[in-house]
Amino acid sequence: MGRDNGGRNRRAVLLVDDEQAVIDLLAAIVQQAGFAPLVAKNPKTAIELYEKEHPLLAVIDLNLRPFDGFALIIDLRRRSAQLPIIVLTGRDIEEDKVRALEMGADDYVVKPFGHREILARIRAHARRSDAGQADELGPALEVGSLRLDPEERTLERDGVATRLTGTEFRLMHFLMSQSGSVVPTAAIARHVWGFDDAPAREVVRVTVHRLRRKLGDDGAHQRFIHTVPGVGLRLRADP
Repeated sequence: MGRDNGGRNRRAVLLVDDEQAVIDLLAAIVQQAGFAPLVAKNPKTAIELYEKEHPLLAVIDLNLRPFDGFALIIDLRRRSAQLPIIVLTGRDIEEDKVRALEMGADDYVVKPFGHREILARIRAHARRSDAGQADELGPALEVGSLRLDPEERTLERDGVATRLTGTEFRLMHFLMSQSGSVVPTAAIARHVWGFDDAPAREVVRVTVHRLRRKLGDDGAHQRFIHTVPGVGLRLRADP
């Protein structure tokens, strides 16, 4: 299996779930798509596989009884800001979705999920993960006091750098490249996540919230990233 310049196994997908039937289904879907499944039923095995293989992306069930799927998200995100993380969550647990996204997950799929749905999500994030390595290493973007460094994957405000996840980087890159213009939410979802559906729009909302915090927004005002109700977002050069 090929590895990129960062040492990632470009075909490996880390799958973490404590239910054998779900693991078997996910592994079959991943294999049929041409990827190599790395299977773990607990966080310890998941971290060991991550350190050994450096997979292209991870799919994590939040309900890893008696373990904590949220703690695993934090641990993986600490080890890699760029690893795409898709979480699996129960249909009626809205707060778990938001909590996982706030901790740095990139997307979610609700159980029970369809074969095509999870496969489409995996393929979309795999493409964007590869594109992020190959295509986004261009010149830095500067808008007012903001500077986005593609090589370091950092966002600087007045010279103070903050590290971004891969999804945060793509979202900020898209907004900065269209600074001053109103960018429709549907266009953001399609460009950054590859989907324009309810989960993608929810992920847009939470990811924007994360970015605002990293930009020093105290929550009282929309300073750099402005919401245009019913339309989308607009990035302004300076508050």
